[in-house]
Amino acid sequence: MKDFVITADSNCDLLPEYIKEKAIGIIPHYYDINGVTYGDELNLTPKEFYDKMRAGVMPTTMASNPAVIRETFQSYLDKGLDVLHISFSSALSGGHSNVAAGARELCEENQEAKIVVLDSLNVSLGEGLVVMKAVQLKEAGMGIDEVAAWIEENKLKFCVQFTVDDLFHLQRGGRVSKMTAIVGSMINVKPILVVNKDGALVPGGTVRGRKKSLSTIVNRMETQMGNHKNGNNPICIVHGDAAEDAAYIAELIKERLHINNIMINTISPSIGAHSGPGAIGICYLGEER
Repeated sequence: MKDFVITADSNCDLLPEYIKEKAIGIIPHYYDINGVTYGDELNLTPKEFYDKMRAGVMPTTMASNPAVIRETFQSYLDKGLDVLHISFSSALSGGHSNVAAGARELCEENQEAKIVVLDSLNVSLGEGLVVMKAVQLKEAGMGIDEVAAWIEENKLKFCVQFTVDDLFHLQRGGRVSKMTAIVGSMINVKPILVVNKDGALVPGGTVRGRKKSLSTIVNRMETQMGNHKNGNNPICIVHGDAAEDAAYIAELIKERLHINNIMINTISPSIGAHSGPGAIGICYLGEER
């Protein structure tokens, strides 16, 4: 059985040490601040990025670069490896179509090349959890086609509950109206967002107050996990430079569900540009979305 490598994009928000340990290939997504493009060799720390947003800077984002995609895939093909790529949701970025096009071109040029591109229909560590499962299945001895088939069959079981601290970032991205953002901010409304079956981030309700929004996404996660609460699957918490709130959620999960397999990471800038400072998400294996 031919060996293969697992690749993803930088929006998967996996911890750098995990990426290194498991040799995950990462294709960057990009963001622009005041005419400077970041995301490859040049990058900001999460603190620097979110502090700029707090100061009023509005970054723009760009999907993966076709030339970088080809170069990345070709480097693995040159080593005799097949490639399994898991992408950020096609409903939220052009990155998936860019990768699919690059893979198709390379396979047309080289009939022995095999690049399988899967749409995670997920975001941040929701996508990252899919990558981690693929790694687990590969290490258990599955081939590329078996892993791909499992992911396609089960990817809608990877769920996300999300809340943001500032409605104006959602308004800028067209998720809510300007009037909703103004009124909602005045009365301290916090939206709950979910990733639906199409991979889009959609409204899931509203609550009053930050603490209430955090406890609400934990409550909803507990309900949606169903029988998966009894497993040892990781739960991932992502945040837009809100480490204290992420730690608070982690403690809630430990107390309520007695689960200690928790991963915490910051939201990558190309997602954080839309969700803003203070955004918090929980990603986990649950029942169907």
